[in-house]
Amino acid sequence: MRTLRLALEGRGYPIHIGDGLLARGELYAPHIRRRRLLVVSNQRILSLYQTQLQSAIGEFESVLIPDGEGAKVLTTLEQIVRQLLERRYGRDSVLLALGGGVVGDITGFTAACYQRGIAFIQLPTTLLAQVDAAIGGKTGVNHPLGKNMIGAFHQPLAVIADTSTLHTLPEREYRAGLAEVIKYGLIRDVGFVDQLEATMAALGARQPQAIAAAVERSCRNKLEVVMEDEREQGTRALLNLGHSFAHAMENAQNYRGLLHGEAVAVGICMAARLSADMQLLSGVAVERIHRLIEAAGLPCTVPAGLSAARLRECMAVDKKASVGVLRLVLLEDIGRAVVVQDVHETLLMDCLRACGAS
Repeated sequence: MRTLRLALEGRGYPIHIGDGLLARGELYAPHIRRRRLLVVSNQRILSLYQTQLQSAIGEFESVLIPDGEGAKVLTTLEQIVRQLLERRYGRDSVLLALGGGVVGDITGFTAACYQRGIAFIQLPTTLLAQVDAAIGGKTGVNHPLGKNMIGAFHQPLAVIADTSTLHTLPEREYRAGLAEVIKYGLIRDVGFVDQLEATMAALGARQPQAIAAAVERSCRNKLEVVMEDEREQGTRALLNLGHSFAHAMENAQNYRGLLHGEAVAVGICMAARLSADMQLLSGVAVERIHRLIEAAGLPCTVPAGLSAARLRECMAVDKKASVGVLRLVLLEDIGRAVVVQDVHETLLMDCLRACGAS
């Protein structure tokens, strides 16, 4: 087991990474003593890990929410709050988010809202959640007009990332998480890109040593950024490489097409293309990025049926916009990202079409 620490003034917490951690009661003990617990999960995940969790914390109550991005809405939050109220949970309660990014986001947001804020613990079971969604305190839900437009910053008490859970992930979900792993290298850690190019076959085969190394390095990159800029007033925005494009695609498909990580992969390729069109990034670097995305088994082009006009419309509803002006994270080099807000509309639309939009 490796333990990193996200150091925020008065609100720091450990990030435990390793095999078999869900069943290790000593990791929970400092945070749950004499406190009432409610596990938020879905039926598939709870059935896989109920025994391990019981061995760590004993018998527990749970609330099960639907699976998938479509469940990340206010009606699901209301479902969890109703259970908390009906079962008389107080302000000293702790929510445990057992699942992927959707479970973690909505559990954290519920914790931020319930009785003006209660504690929660992240127990991420997907690669995407372990390297990104579970770390940093961003919580929230989607709205039909935009992704993650309703939310709050609310840090967990701890993150317990059991890497053995990744072996039960469907192949598509596992590979989707690799997009967020690749992102860290592209925005700030060129040495990590070198490492990923050398180990992508091992990662694709889910070799434990390769997974542990990638998860730890990703988490280290994430926590360093969050410690510098917890509330995304500056450098934390760079973590959104590809995400403006990705969220537009997800929204345009009503969250029923690409998985989030797949959309991020396409978005990264689009950001790289636009960076080259703006003469920020070399063509050689663009080709290197495409090769790495393809080696991870991820898509590089917009799904059929999505128009450039529709994607541009969805991009207009974006948290990263400033005074109505779209702000995009682009690349000046592999390992160096920048926020740009003076993208010419023609260049943007040409990029959308060049990457597969109709």
